Amino acid sequence: MIHVKFFASVRERTGVGEMSLPVPDGGVTVAEVLVLAEGAAGVALQSAHLLAAVNLQHTPFSDMVRDGDEVAFFPPVTGG
Repeated sequence: MIHVKFFASVRERTGVGEMSLPVPDGGVTVAEVLVLAEGAAGVALQSAHLLAAVNLQHTPFSDMVRDGDEVAFFPPVTGG
């Protein structure tokens, strides 16, 4: 299983803070996890406007995710 967390506006969009998803045979990329999460939550998210972290490390959407990993999606944050 992959543990998926959503933060800030992404959490508001999905209506959930987290979910668990099965790992398809052969593994998945972070981008594919987002697609699976969109399907499970029934919403479309814009990956171009999101950041991702795997096991608390910022990562590109092309990185692979393994069974037991935690994937977090969140919007870019700016300060002022």
